[in-house]
Amino acid sequence: MEVLLFGVTKDLIGSALLNVPETAAQRISNVGHLKAYLLELYPQLSGVASLAVAVNSEYAADDIKIHRSDEIALIPPVSGG
Repeated sequence: MEVLLFGVTKDLIGSALLNVPETAAQRISNVGHLKAYLLELYPQLSGVASLAVAVNSEYAADDIKIHRSDEIALIPPVSGG
């Protein structure tokens, strides 16, 4: 399972792409599980307000099921002016 990272999430993790090991990916069945896994591995993400997850280019709630073949992205808050 691959997770694309943008903005501050990319800076905090140090990469634009995160590969979730197969053993962990087998336990991740929805967006909520993925968030919990990432926060456990990268506690610094807890400081990111309103962190969103997109699955196949659509924002996804925590109960949305995910599959290893899905395109998954962490979307940090965006500010503009």
